[in-house]
Amino acid sequence: GPMGVCDPDGGMHSLWTGVLTPQVFVPAPPPRGSTPEVLERYLADLRAAVEHNDVAAVIVEPVVQGAGGMRFHDHALVTGLREVCDGTGALLILDEIATGFGRTGDVLVGAAAGVTPDILCLGKALTGGFMSFAATVTTDRVAAAVDSPDGGGALMHGPTFMGNPLACAVSLAALDLVESGYWRPRVARTEQLLREGLEPLRGHPGVADVRVLGAIGVVETVDPLDSPAVTAALVERGVWLRPFGRLLYTMPPFTCTDEEIVRITDAMVAAVDA
Repeated sequence: GPMGVCDPDGGMHSLWTGVLTPQVFVPAPPPRGSTPEVLERYLADLRAAVEHNDVAAVIVEPVVQGAGGMRFHDHALVTGLREVCDGTGALLILDEIATGFGRTGDVLVGAAAGVTPDILCLGKALTGGFMSFAATVTTDRVAAAVDSPDGGGALMHGPTFMGNPLACAVSLAALDLVESGYWRPRVARTEQLLREGLEPLRGHPGVADVRVLGAIGVVETVDPLDSPAVTAALVERGVWLRPFGRLLYTMPPFTCTDEEIVRITDAMVAAVDA
C-alpha cells in the first residue's frame, strides 16, 4: 500500500497492476525560489485535482523530495498544501523520514512552515540512523477515527519486533541529542562546505544543476550516470554514495568533520568527471 504512493515511474508500480488501487499523482512542485504567482497557480491546479478526484489525503515529502528526484521546493508550498487540505477536507500527510530532526536545518520542516499535519511519518534520524525504527504520529481526530468501532479498533498489522525496547531506548537517546541543539551549527557548517565543494560542478558541461540545503548536497547531471564508473571513482577516494538515474547526492552524518565533508565533495567532483 505505501509503495502505491511512491514514484509511479520508478516505484515498481508495474509489479502491482490490478492489485493496488492506482493513486492520483500531480506534477512535481515548482522548484525552490519560485515566485508567489507560480506557487499560487500550482496550488490552484492541485486543489482542482483533489476536488475532482475526491482525494482522501495528500502526501508529500516537505521541502525535499527524496528518491523521487531529490527536488527542493519552498516552505510556502507546504503552508499552501495545508490550506488546500483544510479547504477540501483532505488529510495532509507529511513524510519527514528523510527531512526530520535537523537534516534541512529545521527540527521538522512542517513546523518551520507553521504547519501541523494530520499524519506525520518519522524514521531514519529518529534513532540517529543507528538502527531501524519508525513512528507514525497523528492528530487526536485521526487517532479517534482509527480507534473507533468503525475504524476496526486498531491498526491490525503488527510486526513481531515492533516498538522493541532497544530501538525505543536508542530513539530516546537520539531525541535527547536533537533537543540539545548540537546539530544546528554542524548542519550550517556542512551546508557551507557542501556549497563550496560542489560549486565547481555548476559550470560543468555534463551537469544540469547543483543544489544544497542543510546537510543535503545534490548534483543532477544532463545524462544518466554511468553508475559503475561513478562508484569506482568514489570508492577509490574512500567514499560510498548511491548514484541513481541522473542524480549523485550526499546526506552525510552530522558527526562528519570538515575534512570528511571536503573528502566527500572532492570525490563527487571526481566521480562526475569520471
